[in-house]
Amino acid sequence: MEQTVEQALSQANLVSDGTEYALVKLPPKAITAAAGVIAAIGEPFCALIADRNEVSLLIPAEAVQDFVSHLPGHTLAETRYRLITLDVALELSLVGFMAAVSRALADAGVSILPYAAFTRDHLLVPAAQFELAMKTLQQLKSARP
Repeated sequence: MEQTVEQALSQANLVSDGTEYALVKLPPKAITAAAGVIAAIGEPFCALIADRNEVSLLIPAEAVQDFVSHLPGHTLAETRYRLITLDVALELSLVGFMAAVSRALADAGVSILPYAAFTRDHLLVPAAQFELAMKTLQQLKSARP
């Protein structure tokens, strides 16, 4: 039997680590430097996305000053983010999970940066909206059968 959105939402634990994160934009050629920063930090949560236009690096805000000299041409987002892990193993064929989550948060006026791992989804929300985001997600979970 395939996993449903309702099942996944009802089973998801909402986990956060209490850390504020910084989002850093780098030029495309800085991917090796960005990967080196993640390797040096050596612990979760970090994220690296590279596309043809830019490299995006998400690291603990407290680590930015330690690594800024290793990040040539960087732009640092002003907003600090908090992590919410939707801690439930999601089937790769599941359709609509993030749509339900993002719709509830959008209706509450919460901006999100969604990240997907192999089996779990993660959200980064502005630190100032963290409590509202958690409350909204708890309500979404409790509204499901």
